[in-house]
Amino acid sequence: MKVRMSCAGLQNLLQRMSFSTKYYSKHNPPQTVCPFSKVGPKMCHILGCSKSTCTHRTAPPGSILPCRFFSCKQEGTKVPSKRKQNTSIVTSDLLHKNLLKSEQKNWNNISPTYKAMTKRIKEKLKELHNMYTLNSRSPRIRFGENVYFEENGCIFLAKADDGERNAKILFSVEDLGFSDAFIQRIRISPDQRYMAISLKSENSEEATCIIMKLGNLPVVEKVIPSVFSFEWAAHDVLYYTVQKNLKCQNVFMTTFTYQEHTKLVYTEQDARFFVDLYCTKDRCFLTINSNSKTTSEVWLVDCRHPFESPALVQARTTGLIYHIEHRKDLLYILTTYGEPAEYKAILTDKYIHRINLDAYCRSYGNSKLMKAPVASSGKENWQLVYAPERKTKLVDFEMFSDDCIMFLKNAGRLYLKVISFVSHSVQSIKLPTWACEFELESHPEYTTSTCYFQLSSPVHPPKRFAYSFKENNLIEQAVQEVPIITNCHTTRLLAKSEDETLVPITVFHNKNSKELHRRPLLVHVYGAYGIDLNMSFKEEKLMLIEEGWILAYCHVRGGGEQGLSWHRDGCQHNKLKGLHDLRACITLLHQVGFSQPKHTALAAASAGGVLAGALCNTDPALIRAMVLQAPFVDVLNTMMKTHLPLTIEEQEEWGNPLEDEKCMKYIKSYCPYQNIKPQCYPSVFITAYENDERVPLTGILQYVQKLRKAALDHASRTSKKVITSLIVPGNWIPNIILDVQANGSHCDSSWEHSLNEVARHLAFLNRELEEVSHPQHHSKSCK
Repeated sequence: MKVRMSCAGLQNLLQRMSFSTKYYSKHNPPQTVCPFSKVGPKMCHILGCSKSTCTHRTAPPGSILPCRFFSCKQEGTKVPSKRKQNTSIVTSDLLHKNLLKSEQKNWNNISPTYKAMTKRIKEKLKELHNMYTLNSRSPRIRFGENVYFEENGCIFLAKADDGERNAKILFSVEDLGFSDAFIQRIRISPDQRYMAISLKSENSEEATCIIMKLGNLPVVEKVIPSVFSFEWAAHDVLYYTVQKNLKCQNVFMTTFTYQEHTKLVYTEQDARFFVDLYCTKDRCFLTINSNSKTTSEVWLVDCRHPFESPALVQARTTGLIYHIEHRKDLLYILTTYGEPAEYKAILTDKYIHRINLDAYCRSYGNSKLMKAPVASSGKENWQLVYAPERKTKLVDFEMFSDDCIMFLKNAGRLYLKVISFVSHSVQSIKLPTWACEFELESHPEYTTSTCYFQLSSPVHPPKRFAYSFKENNLIEQAVQEVPIITNCHTTRLLAKSEDETLVPITVFHNKNSKELHRRPLLVHVYGAYGIDLNMSFKEEKLMLIEEGWILAYCHVRGGGEQGLSWHRDGCQHNKLKGLHDLRACITLLHQVGFSQPKHTALAAASAGGVLAGALCNTDPALIRAMVLQAPFVDVLNTMMKTHLPLTIEEQEEWGNPLEDEKCMKYIKSYCPYQNIKPQCYPSVFITAYENDERVPLTGILQYVQKLRKAALDHASRTSKKVITSLIVPGNWIPNIILDVQANGSHCDSSWEHSLNEVARHLAFLNRELEEVSHPQHHSKSCK
């Protein structure tokens, strides 16, 4: 029986269901954004339609998850006796509660110290936020004369000729009675009769999908809980995936027009794989993408025959990752596949030349663009279309009827290439030197002659650009008046790591700053899952630049800045290379005159906490302070717990210590928690979340306790050798603070929640680095 009700009447139904949410970013399913700080403009939520890709589209198959994804569920040690097992669980839970209560009390005592500075920083950030988001707007999707857009929790329908003056509200979150929910994704059916919406909140992983029948009075047709991704395969046929325990392994199909029914169409049996959905740009196929960290597999659903069984493109092969687009009976494949030692033609800017692909792929492991007939799509039929240059990463591509636009990255710099299928050539388009991040806008018209996208950097707010295929030029779109960033200088460096590998660093500083060696430096690091370090615009970064700070982004191995080989060189048994890279980067920054150790702080989040925490153990004298957000600091113990929902999946990044003794010893050699020892540590501020399902809170609690004890033990030992009562480097005691948030989650939070977190982090850093010159004001207790 169909569920038909008004938006206002939906509240009671949703209250009886498990309703919850979390935002997912563009390229990483589950798409999480985990920078050091999360303050930014209100999300321009994913607007999509049956005729296009969405602004934040589903990631390419096999893309690596950017953050730690372990559940926070705690279990006791397994023992034969059921009674003993229960006792162990009770003891573990009691210890957890006591540690949490102690840290909450400690934070309540310390927080007034930062109150005044936190207030000042919040006011400044609000000012910047209003300045750069006042005229911003969410993406618009045009269907003929209709325009759909989302603003402030409402979905509007307007006529293009009216200029949105007489927009009609189709849906409102407020009508549901959930003030903390936001619209995460929208899909419009091809005939515009149906609209599918996913609602999320900050404090949970699951989303609720609402299907509405559009008309004079839109009504709710169906409500589906725990949905991750969804796409319209036809006018009245919706495919969707269900998320359970942080996993997405089942694909369902549901229909509406005739006899409504729902059936399971695909199930993934391997726990290492995560399933999502994506429609090709021309709307010919819906793709079912099953991805692990190192392997992917794609199944095609023909949108002309949505009830037929999916067809396999290429069976999963170890190390082979691929993503599918479609054009004129050909599949275009973004892939890591490299054929045996033979020569293939490669399109270049002005001519065709030949290189040894096998050597190329082994050396640099970059993705390339290939093609194959739909009818014979196996990898033996894949033909090369374009391969990036040396150490260049093909980040993303967008398909049009006669062209393909590609975004590439090399050493932190963005580049643009345009393939013409008509002239069989590749054009190189210069992008601004400051550009670090890009975001494609929705392009509902497959035959459009213009591609729109936005460029940004941590200190440059997004600017809109348009590329015209006909005129072959790039146009900056002046759609809003925002202050022009003129006083920020961008410097790119290469640090030589322990094994002679050159590691890119991107540095931002105020052009007017003098004596840079005396200025505070904030270093950012991630280095995991093949994910690039987040370099999108953040108001707090611009504020720091204006106040004379230096910002440095270290693109260490383990991340994806220089292709797949860059990731492989920094995962599993190579994880220490990322630590060596980070050490080399900070050392070089100091050597060339960017600050010095006593003015340097380190910022990391989630899996970035592994390298940050490891550096604190091996080279504590390189930095003065560190801020961590939901950090993964107990690698060994977490990877030993296979009952956690994502441990098996994570073995491709960290290894399997349960079956490999060498792996266990290797993880133990760098694991932040395992290597804490009595020494002079920098001050540390950690933000964690009580209900974090990805990084176990217990591990963070125990890390803080152990780190604080080590710092106190060191101070106690050295204080006996100090005759004078003056504070000297030998017996200085760091502030080690844990702020556990009852609300919020591992991923993006609301603007207000993020604002508070960031303000506290910056207040802590300002106080710690300021006290370098005034140590008498420093709290001498390791609280």
